[in-house]
Amino acid sequence: MSPLFDLPASPMIPVLESGQGFPVRRIFCVGRNYAAHAEEMGNEVDREAPFYFTKSASTICLSGTSVPYPPGTRDFHHEMELVVAIAAPAFQVARDDAMAPVFGYAAGLDMTRRDLQQKAKDKRRPWDLGKDFENSAVIGPITPAAQFTPRSQGIAMTCNGVLRQKAHLAEMIWSIPEIVADLSLYYHLGAGDLIYSGTPAGVGPVSPGDVLQGVIDGLEPVEVTIGAPQ
Repeated sequence: MSPLFDLPASPMIPVLESGQGFPVRRIFCVGRNYAAHAEEMGNEVDREAPFYFTKSASTICLSGTSVPYPPGTRDFHHEMELVVAIAAPAFQVARDDAMAPVFGYAAGLDMTRRDLQQKAKDKRRPWDLGKDFENSAVIGPITPAAQFTPRSQGIAMTCNGVLRQKAHLAEMIWSIPEIVADLSLYYHLGAGDLIYSGTPAGVGPVSPGDVLQGVIDGLEPVEVTIGAPQ
């Protein structure tokens, strides 16, 4: 068969100092992975197992760009996160083997239409409108795993130079090996998959003109400017 039309190519994330790009296949996101964030959102801390939601690959937005304030919301929030890039098959892997398929790490922002997410939660409906929309997965360059190991590095985000989020990666309820191992029970993970690993406390609204900068010690920062509404 011949295609009726051409689809856009997979988004590519720059790999630090390599001249190469990491093509994105899928995006998985971990919910409520910092106890303080779960508490600030009025949710119980669930330590039984991680839980997930997804974003489309088309939501990727590279660091250093300006994105429009999205349609349909009056409560657009930032969520600073460590992003894990997968580049090898992983299915039903043990925790001790879960780091083998990890290619690298990046600083990212899970942008959220909070009012739409809350409306869906109140009605026990999926979060798609609140989470899966254009430019909602902001990401900086990927640092290869050989140059970075998640431990207790600091993670922080500023809005117009004012600190909003600050924590340490060691505060995550579920570690990266635990997340990869658990997610691989339900999916055949593979090259091109990204995992946004959850956000610390301090999430909040942004407005047109705001400049967000997120940092994780040892990784390239992520930055985005919020533009006018569409």
